Amino acid sequence: MVIIYHNTAEMKRTFFCLAIATCLISCNNPSASKNQSADSSASASNPVVDTAASLTPDSLPAPFATPSANNYCKVIGWPKEKTPIAPAGFTVTRFADSLDNPRWIYQGPNGDVFVAEANTEVTGVKKIAAKLSAKGKSQKLSKSANVVLLFRDGSKDGVYEQQYLFASNLNRPLGMAIINNKFYIANTDALIQYNYNPGDTVLTGPGKTIVSLPAGGYNNHWTRNIIPSKSGDKLFISVGSGSNVAEHGLANEKRRANILQVAPDGSGEQVYASGLRNPVGMDWEPVSGKLWTAVNERDELGDELVPDYITSVKEGGFYGWPYAYFGQHADPRMKNEPHPELVAKTIVPDVSVGAHTASLGLSFYTGKTFPAQYQGGAFVAQHGSWNKSALAGYKVLFVPFRNGQPSAKPTDFLTGFIANAANNEVYGRPVGVITLQDGSLLIADDAGNTIWRVQAVK
Repeated sequence: MVIIYHNTAEMKRTFFCLAIATCLISCNNPSASKNQSADSSASASNPVVDTAASLTPDSLPAPFATPSANNYCKVIGWPKEKTPIAPAGFTVTRFADSLDNPRWIYQGPNGDVFVAEANTEVTGVKKIAAKLSAKGKSQKLSKSANVVLLFRDGSKDGVYEQQYLFASNLNRPLGMAIINNKFYIANTDALIQYNYNPGDTVLTGPGKTIVSLPAGGYNNHWTRNIIPSKSGDKLFISVGSGSNVAEHGLANEKRRANILQVAPDGSGEQVYASGLRNPVGMDWEPVSGKLWTAVNERDELGDELVPDYITSVKEGGFYGWPYAYFGQHADPRMKNEPHPELVAKTIVPDVSVGAHTASLGLSFYTGKTFPAQYQGGAFVAQHGSWNKSALAGYKVLFVPFRNGQPSAKPTDFLTGFIANAANNEVYGRPVGVITLQDGSLLIADDAGNTIWRVQAVK
């Protein structure tokens, strides 16, 4: 089928790495792998400016205006004396460290902080190929922890006193929610409901599968986030695409690239919004009450295509994937199935946050301790690029809001994750972000195995 061969760059890289892996196995030459995985020494930090955050639908470059890059970062970990960098007037501390790929954070009504530890799992020859390529240094590839941890701050001073293994034997968990006396965990393949009482330190029983979900996905599209409606009568589930641009066929994309809506018991499923390639972060804008999401857009159209974005989510809205991007821009790789009627109805997202930034986390600031300019604005955690010639993302952005609408361009808020741009070295990669009840921020740095706490100086 012709569409299978449109997205050739990733396929060529994979085949190339697999060929090397096969050769190494047959030749029994372990020294080649060792040489390729040797770290280079770190040097002074270099600033990275992402100009694509200011792109508009009318200023996008043409597809393939620049070559498609293959530019993975190298995670070197955080030295003890180092932390990310916040603006003047804020402090950054370690809320928790020495974790195992902490990817997502949720706070319960009683103040308990829950952290989902999970990662992409690669096995067999694909794992060998990833280790031989630069991808092996950009993320954890070994077995996923598949647990949820609970951190309890009984004294309410911002420092937890107790840590518990709250749930285990999960299948790449991410999103979490509490509705009444039920605790929900979104595994990659199912939404699970547990009995729960406030103050519980462990979930007992196997839980009940209330929604089966299409498992796995392209790159990191295994993540399934959830958020309840304010009234608690609905649950919204984000499900990313199973491919970059439907190269495995549209049959593979059923119930994917969507935000689904269900009742708290899992019944009444419907597609709330579609054409969202990889929606992950979701939050309620505090003034309008609208649902917003952070979307990780498609690869291999060039350095500045396609911008990731945050956007309000319209019920029944279509956001373009895979046929169009950032409004009515037809993806040339879908020429055999163009669907001009869907291109024409594609909604332009609200805010561009830069191409290939892997913008995943989203939290509106509802606290009272940050300065006035941050009140009601959105924080966006950018996990970082692989498909851009220079590192992009690897920071937390802030998007100002006024009267429920974005009021200015995104600005850097938490930086310092890049150790040495020239060598592609990073200390960690921010992914989840949440506003706590005490007004501070927590940021999950999965590659850095750390949860960072940002608070305003009193």
